[in-house]
Amino acid sequence: MPDDERVPSPEEMLRVIEEQSVATVKWLHGDPLLLYVPWGTAWLLGFTAFFLHYGLDGHSYAPISQMQALAVLMGAQLVAGAVAAYGIVRMNSLVRGDSQARGAMYGYAWFAGMLLMVIICTRLTMLLPPDESGLLWAGSSLMVVAVLYMAGGAIWLNWPMFFIGAWIAGVDALGVLLGAGWHALLTAVLLGGGFIVAGLWLRRRG
Repeated sequence: MPDDERVPSPEEMLRVIEEQSVATVKWLHGDPLLLYVPWGTAWLLGFTAFFLHYGLDGHSYAPISQMQALAVLMGAQLVAGAVAAYGIVRMNSLVRGDSQARGAMYGYAWFAGMLLMVIICTRLTMLLPPDESGLLWAGSSLMVVAVLYMAGGAIWLNWPMFFIGAWIAGVDALGVLLGAGWHALLTAVLLGGGFIVAGLWLRRRG
């Protein structure tokens, strides 16, 4: 009997089924390199710029203004958002029914949370000095990210996503308590670097 007409053994069929199952799960959960590494890189670059502006003792470590640091962060986040959006669209292309509706509502929650954060911070910014205003924006945005990551982990029973959200919340809280310079440093190293490590680890683990 030719090789292409040979009936596969039960062991070979089981191996093929397992490989396809793993590939399907990876597809539906998204590529961690697209979902985590771009944001980690953006935060590492952007908050490093803020750290160099703020310093730890109230004096800048480099001639970077607050607006220049913001431009670095926003530009990097725009690129990260585009890459992550590609990963999310690819991930959702095979999802239908309740899972698709759940994902859509989760996306709306992100939009509503960020919009509310912008409204609150815009209203309070005029009442604070520049460093405290920057801390308000950074701390509030990371708070929204932390809560929604934990909510997403609960929705999809994704423990890594839930724990990453808890990690963001812990780092954000500590940084807010220590001040703007420390918040920028901790965010750059522990969240920016942490997201890059998490993306690489989850990709290898997957």
